[in-house]
Amino acid sequence: MTALWVEIIATRGSAPRDAGTAMQVTPQSISGTIGGGTLEHRAIATARKMLESGQTRHSETLPLGPNLGQCCGGVVTLQYTDEPRQTDVVSVPDWPQVRLPDTPQKLWLWGAGHVGRAVMRAAPSQAFEITWIDSDQNRFPSHIPAHARAVPTHDMPRLAGHAPQDAHHLIFTYAHDIDLALCAALLKRGAASIGLIGSATKWARFRKRLTASGLDPAPVTCPIGDKALGKSPDQIAKGVIKALLVSTQPKAIA
Repeated sequence: MTALWVEIIATRGSAPRDAGTAMQVTPQSISGTIGGGTLEHRAIATARKMLESGQTRHSETLPLGPNLGQCCGGVVTLQYTDEPRQTDVVSVPDWPQVRLPDTPQKLWLWGAGHVGRAVMRAAPSQAFEITWIDSDQNRFPSHIPAHARAVPTHDMPRLAGHAPQDAHHLIFTYAHDIDLALCAALLKRGAASIGLIGSATKWARFRKRLTASGLDPAPVTCPIGDKALGKSPDQIAKGVIKALLVSTQPKAIA
């Protein structure tokens, strides 16, 4: 046995992906994503332990709470099986109906997981100069496009405090506490825009904590993406990049 599939078979409340979403896990690689940052890392570790022991079936129900470094408030049930499941199909959108900016915009991506990689695929090279940050060098793909630079750092919020104030930011790290610290750092620093991946429940809690810290959370957009497109990384990326391209188009002069 060389691979297992992890499938979300049920959800309750707010969850990063819907039932029927699956990923393939091998000892060396993964394909597809069930989302959720720490949830996914735990599922990958569980699947690889099963591969080592030869176990082919398992299920577990997990609350998306503090034990997973999350605050979505929902519950997911995962099924592990050696029977193949359909995983996400990677796609790269084109932008025939959207005018690209005359000069590249600064875009900082916080997190090199599935959504970060999808945004890299979706972002037109002529539209954005990308700085891509993560706390682990190993999360970055082997190939980084010429219009982007990878910046591994152990303290992402500290780096955010020195980011260009005319940069756009998209936050999708593996842990909610890091996401919250990045929001706070960028609100203090100032930014062209700040987008945060998450549910309405996550944002309600973040908004309350930011306000309690004396910060105005209004500049943060959360959730990001377009619900009508779906929850897969490529669907989120398409909605996010389209919104950024529209926001950077020249304004008409009355």
